[in-house]
Amino acid sequence: MKNNFLQIRLSDRRMSKLREYSAIEDKTMTRVLEDFIDSLPTRSVGTPHAANNPVDQEQH
Repeated sequence: MKNNFLQIRLSDRRMSKLREYSAIEDKTMTRVLEDFIDSLPTRSVGTPHAANNPVDQEQH
């Protein structure tokens, strides 16, 4: 696995929320963020988002 480094700015509230969630779930903050990223849908560049596609909106 290739390791990359990501540095982000978070409000104190969000940082506390991430720390608390990580502790409750017994996961590292990295693992929590990786799990969230993995849950995102995979789309190709140029593929319209469902909110911009009236056909998809009618189905919901």
